[in-house]
Amino acid sequence: MSQKNETTILALALLLTVGIVGSGFWWFTNNSGVKIGNTITQNPETVSQDRLSFGEKTFTSGEISPVKKEGVQAIANKSYDKAIANFTAALKLNRNDPEALIFLNNARIGSSKSYTIMGSVPFGTDPNVSLEILRGIAQAQNQINTSGGVKGVPLRVGIANDDDNPEIAKQIASSLVSNSEVLGVVGPNTSDSTLAAGTIYTSGQLVAISPTSTSVKISNFSRYVFRTVPSDFMAARSLANYMVRTLQKKNAVVFFNSQSNYSQSLKSEFVSSVSLEGGQVSSEFDLSKADFSAARSVEQATKQGAEVLMLAANTATLDKALQVIQINQKRLTLLGGDDVYTVKTLEIGREQAAGMVVAVPWHIEGDPKSDFPQKSRQLWGGDVSWRSALSYDATVALIAALERNPTRSGVQQALASSEFSTSGASGTIRFLASGDRNAPVQLVKIVPGSRSRTGYDFEPVR
Repeated sequence: MSQKNETTILALALLLTVGIVGSGFWWFTNNSGVKIGNTITQNPETVSQDRLSFGEKTFTSGEISPVKKEGVQAIANKSYDKAIANFTAALKLNRNDPEALIFLNNARIGSSKSYTIMGSVPFGTDPNVSLEILRGIAQAQNQINTSGGVKGVPLRVGIANDDDNPEIAKQIASSLVSNSEVLGVVGPNTSDSTLAAGTIYTSGQLVAISPTSTSVKISNFSRYVFRTVPSDFMAARSLANYMVRTLQKKNAVVFFNSQSNYSQSLKSEFVSSVSLEGGQVSSEFDLSKADFSAARSVEQATKQGAEVLMLAANTATLDKALQVIQINQKRLTLLGGDDVYTVKTLEIGREQAAGMVVAVPWHIEGDPKSDFPQKSRQLWGGDVSWRSALSYDATVALIAALERNPTRSGVQQALASSEFSTSGASGTIRFLASGDRNAPVQLVKIVPGSRSRTGYDFEPVR
């Protein structure tokens, strides 16, 4: 390829990356809300309170409907009947707004006795991922409350906006630990935030179940930190196996972010797994470096005889990974980790990303016997992502633990018990002594399709 063509393609990739904003998984993006600023004041307690809501403030970005605004104000004023009417009306306008559904269920509880859990999500920096996670939490809350609650007691859900920032996640954790009503946490989202906040949850003896943190460092990290998502070891092993045994390819290069625990973890596990399969990783390219060049990296990989480009990018370096996809022009086979599994990859990658195989914990068409896909489609009006399914599982696990013993220590003991088992979106939920869930990984491929409304879809590799 000529230097002129490479420059043109890179410019196009940069333009597309800047110009198109990922819209949440599939078409779940027209959610309303008032964006909360991310400015950190000097008082950690003020920061955490500004970042917590049971309905008295909204975190979703964009324009919000007048009835949702009125509902938020009504909850703040403890006018629960008015809030119920407002949020019911808001959901008729926008049925796939999980924040509104959570607030509606909280308004129905009002000042009555309830069990409280929190969802820790990155609204300020990744609103779409936050909405995906909250859909799972909201569905589980709605399900238990409409069926009579946890042994007759309804479940109240609070939302914490941690911005995927480890320091903010720690401040939020301190605030939640000091609130004795909080009996469990779903989150945080990233491995870095989970590891940082996990130290606070551990010292405060408050259980946190992350639905999305995959770093191998979380295994055996704490008796109070669990996860419903398989570790990077499982994803890397599946991708390496597919590369060497199915594709019959032996030489790969990896793109990763050295500043991300998740990305480093996935990269290291992939390198080890490929070696065990009899292949090799000939180069590693750090997407976080200021002088990173997609064109130079792909050229170097090609000269080294690489057959596969493995994208272990995290959310912060996804744009650079998408540049690699554009520059590659489908010459070398593409593999990716679960952070690449986003509608933005479909929107920007398009034909150049077609055929790429990504390892994810769950896919809506992965298990034909499960009734979760049908129930989630009925509730939200469309398909949900793996983040929603695994967040649903984390919430269902907390509910099952609360049914056994609705105290902080009781929740921890229930989840840690070898006899603990409950059913979720992705099958049976039980935890190993390490806090991990021993669950399989689903490989999906990007193919032309209409479900995502981008012209391309992720479909299970059969």
